[in-house]
Amino acid sequence: MARETIVFSSAVDPIAPWREGLEAALPDVALRAPPELSADDDVRYALVWKPPEGFFAAYPKLRLITILGVGADALAGRTDLPDVPIARLSDPAMAQMMASYILFAVLRYARDIDVFEAAQRDRRWHYVHPREARLTRVGVLGLGELGGVAATELARLGFDISGWSRSPKTLPGVRTTSGIDALDAFLAETDILVVMLPLTGQTHHLLDARRLALLPAGAKLINASRGAVVDEPAMIQALVSGQLGGATLDVFEREPLPTDHPLWTLPNVLITPHLASVALPASAAAQIAANIRRLRSGEPVRHRVDLTRGY
Repeated sequence: MARETIVFSSAVDPIAPWREGLEAALPDVALRAPPELSADDDVRYALVWKPPEGFFAAYPKLRLITILGVGADALAGRTDLPDVPIARLSDPAMAQMMASYILFAVLRYARDIDVFEAAQRDRRWHYVHPREARLTRVGVLGLGELGGVAATELARLGFDISGWSRSPKTLPGVRTTSGIDALDAFLAETDILVVMLPLTGQTHHLLDARRLALLPAGAKLINASRGAVVDEPAMIQALVSGQLGGATLDVFEREPLPTDHPLWTLPNVLITPHLASVALPASAAAQIAANIRRLRSGEPVRHRVDLTRGY
């Protein structure tokens, strides 16, 4: 007897915890990777992260695609997408995980840990007098579900926090501004810039050489959203010249970062392998199951993305 099945595709997420979470939430649905599928599987749903080209064409009965993450840019421009709803994850646990990464990166610069790391490599006792958090201006570029939580957590620690977004937002403890006309002034008053924007046609290389030069000399950059929001060659030039005093980078225009990439050897760069926030089966499975139930009952799915906008 045919059973409704979710087909799973991800090169980075293990299937076992997703199977455990989803099959517990939906006992009448199976989760299978493509090699596991049989004639008994009626594939109606897909749970994916950067599936291979042509992936969706094999499943003509699909009714819902769920992205294993927040960003939808990996599916934009594909020719094999069926005309079905595409949903992203909206998981508070993911937002908290991202906030912890941003807090780590901001505190590392605000407390001069990068300076002490360099001194340790040289076996130098190098004292830098600590500064109050309120004297460090942190700007969060992008105040969506992830960026908004990060900005609020930073404000709670007493940093001087400003935030920029495409449309107006209000957050406790955060000075907010919006619209492209306000971006230059926002950058000029930011000592530590946190990039939390989705990748869209409008945000691709938004931080180009001109805008990076607007930051105060020696400013720090943290990018945990998408690599292509920043013009990588322009960023490297700014890091070499000292216009940027340092960068913490979790995302890149090409991933994995090639072994011969110049970013590997810059002493003022910290590289992490795109793990600032990941989808968590234990908490996100309930959202996926709820959307499948909504679809079955004829209700619109939640957290639907618009690929023409990129989110």
